[in-house]
Order: sequence, then C-alpha cells, then structure tokens
Amino acid sequence: MTVWLVGAGPGDPGLITARGLDLIRSCEALVYDVLVAPELVAEAPDDALLISREDIGQAELNELLVDLGRRGLETVRLKGGDPFVFGRGGEEALALAAAGIACEVVPGVSAISAVPASAGIPVTHRGVSAQVTLVSGHSAYGDDLDYAHLAATSGTLVVFMGLAHLSGIAARLIEHGRSPDTPAAVVSRGTLPDGRSVSGALHEVAALAEGLESPALLVVGDVVAVGDYLASALVSNRAGAVAS
Repeated sequence: MTVWLVGAGPGDPGLITARGLDLIRSCEALVYDVLVAPELVAEAPDDALLISREDIGQAELNELLVDLGRRGLETVRLKGGDPFVFGRGGEEALALAAAGIACEVVPGVSAISAVPASAGIPVTHRGVSAQVTLVSGHSAYGDDLDYAHLAATSGTLVVFMGLAHLSGIAARLIEHGRSPDTPAAVVSRGTLPDGRSVSGALHEVAALAEGLESPALLVVGDVVAVGDYLASALVSNRAGAVAS
C-alpha cells in the first residue's frame, strides 16, 4: 500500500509529469485539490474512488489519507503545483509516516517558475537576477515575513497567494526601503488559456491588478522588465510578419 503525493503542475493539464499521469491512470483512490484540472481527474480509472479536497480541513485530510492507506488502496493525493512548495505536502507526508503508511513524492512543475514564464518573465536572468526569494502572501500581515530583509534582498521576489494583500505587501516593501519604481508584475491563472498579467512599478501594481482572479503570483524585481521587453519584441515580430 502506498500513498503517492503527486504534483499536478501549475494549471495546464499538459504540464503534469509522465510519472504523475501514469499513477493517476492506475490508482484506486484519487484525492485531488480544487484547482487541479478536471482533465487530470478524468484520467483516473472508472472504478477509482474520487474525493475532492474541497471543504476538507488539513487535519481531516491527513486522517483521510491515513485511512485510505490502511485500507490498502493505492492512493494518489493530487496537489496543485509541487507538493513541497507551499503545498503542505510535508504535513501530509509526516502524518503518513507517523501512521506507518508508505508514502512517495512525485514532484510537479512549480508555479514559482512556470507562472512567471507563462507571462514571459524569467525568474533568473544573467546580469539581472542570480537569486530568487519565495514567500507566501498568506503571511503578509503576520510576523512570518521580515519586510526589512525582503526589501534589502537583491534578485527576484516571488509572492504566492498574495492577490488579496497586494497593496499591503507593496506598501510594506516600500516602507522598508524597496524603491517604489521597482518593476513588478502580477500573473493571474498562469499557464491557463484565460491567464492574464499586468506589470508596472511596485507602487502601482496593486491598482493595475484590480479585477484579476486567483490564483495569482506577484513578481518583484528587474526580471519583470526583461519580460516586458520580450512581450514588446513578440508584438513587434508579429506585426512585422503580418506586414510582410
């Protein structure tokens, strides 16, 4: 009996790994996140037990996975992105280990790089950014984020789940020394057909992002300007192709 913690990728069902897809197709039980593409859920066998994680708290979910494992079901816990990047996969793995249930992790394509890339933004770029700092927007108003450190740290800052707190995050970064003119972007529903992105200065990015939908990432740093240049070049190249 094994419970597999499988990363579904950032949204586009085509970005799941081959190993992850094989496990879905052969599982006996599938416990999946709300944001997982329906196309992936549909890949499970017709007789598989399908359980949506919607309205299930984390403690209850941990108990559910343990129960499925004890029942001897080959279980796939299908998680958005990568299980160990703000996916609480570590908590689930620890609960299974404590219960003596075999658990294996199948990494997924993480939103940390895939979502900015879907908007043409490289999170690292030679001569621009050699490091990336990753934080959770859910911690925006707690004591978990050291804004003085974040404001002073060079490279690219990527904020997961920060859409609801954009104005506060930007204000606190600026308050602690980050230039208000720092390039910033918000990428909504990245890798999906209806994905949208906006970019501008840090001090205005919250206003620019009004109306965007979750899930969304905030990217702060000079790499955003690289993305803007690539977007402009793409538009120019398309215009030239049409003209010719």
